[in-house]
Amino acid sequence: MPISPGLPPRAAQPVEAGSVNRGVALAVVTSIFFMWGFLTCLNDILIPHLKAVFELNYTRAMLVQFTFFGAYFLMSLPAGRLVARLGYKKGIVAGLAIAGIGALGFWPAASLRVYEAFLAALFVLASGITVLQVAANPYVALLGPESTSSSRLTLAQALNSLGTTLAPFFGGLLILSNTVMSSEQLAALGPAEQAAYRAQEAQSVQGPYLLLAVVLFVLAVVVYLFRLPSLASTTEQADHQKHTLGQALRHRHVFFGVGAIFFYVGAEVAIGSLMVNYFSLPKIGGITEQQAAHYLGLYWMLAMIGRFAGSVLLAKLSPNKLLAAFAGVNMLLLATSMSSSGALAMYSLVSIGLFNSIMFPTIFALSIERLGPLTNKASSLLIMAIVGGALVPFLQGALADRIGLQPSFVLPLLCYGYIVFFGLSGSRLPALRKDGSVVEGA
Repeated sequence: MPISPGLPPRAAQPVEAGSVNRGVALAVVTSIFFMWGFLTCLNDILIPHLKAVFELNYTRAMLVQFTFFGAYFLMSLPAGRLVARLGYKKGIVAGLAIAGIGALGFWPAASLRVYEAFLAALFVLASGITVLQVAANPYVALLGPESTSSSRLTLAQALNSLGTTLAPFFGGLLILSNTVMSSEQLAALGPAEQAAYRAQEAQSVQGPYLLLAVVLFVLAVVVYLFRLPSLASTTEQADHQKHTLGQALRHRHVFFGVGAIFFYVGAEVAIGSLMVNYFSLPKIGGITEQQAAHYLGLYWMLAMIGRFAGSVLLAKLSPNKLLAAFAGVNMLLLATSMSSSGALAMYSLVSIGLFNSIMFPTIFALSIERLGPLTNKASSLLIMAIVGGALVPFLQGALADRIGLQPSFVLPLLCYGYIVFFGLSGSRLPALRKDGSVVEGA
């Protein structure tokens, strides 16, 4: 594919006068990674709860992830324009505020007990997280030398994984603790008992999301009060030229990176979304949904451990090769889970979390190298590609309804195959001449 004129490697940006140092700035921003990890993973608990409450099949249940991650596709470009106008810091504040409004939307949705109202609240919540992703991912990658951007972003994503580790325990305790009645059981109750039951089900969702809304608004105030480096020289604010998405896509590593983000997020979300139901199958684990939520927490805990370890490994080893190796291992683990039962099927699927660990931050960092003022455009494209988290789980849900849940995991297996390609070939940067232009055919 054609390659646009290259940009020389980026030098570390100076800290603006009056700003906090980069270490403090990184600590503040990584708290944001924790929150959106927590909120995103809470969907994995919300899905079995809503599936039982509204008696949904797998396809309709996956509309939760379809709506949540579909917002990334629809809102990435508006989010990119917002961040380009406001800058990274104010963009993060705006994203937190929007997400807080979405979390508040769960209160009326639960009171109404209407599935579509939950989806609407999720869309607003995800729109806020989209703004956070567009602003915070490149911000962390740019907070230092380019040579350690993968390591730095992986460390920040480790805090994201801490959020995803805690969310299943939090959600399992507060949301999945009550036994959901079938429509026949509910019909057998008197009017007063039905009203009490519906109020209890609503409160199991309202309380947690109201608390999350408060935390999001508080974080927005905290970030607003901190004097974070603006890094304006790496945004479109520093360049008078009008850049297009097409210019960013003409860079080979951006083009293939968009696909890698799509398939990685799709695989990760599909596995997490269906794990609780998968482990509840008699052939696999035969356990309750609340018990299965603990294994989901372990899945994300392994991702967190892998990211802390990965931040060290990526500072010493080739990010491209490590990415390909980890994706290859995940293909083997999925094949094992699909062809076995019991503990082996369960633990091989849970182990995928460990090797997922470095994938998103590494793909993201490799995809925005040498882009300069085009970084915002590439970031918007990469965040838009998170729509894979909407489409792949939805397709796997439809596949599970047709061929069964266990064999449907062939879909994420194929997704990891693409990531092996990206690590070995698709992420390769073009060679540069001394003047910074691209050597044709490189």
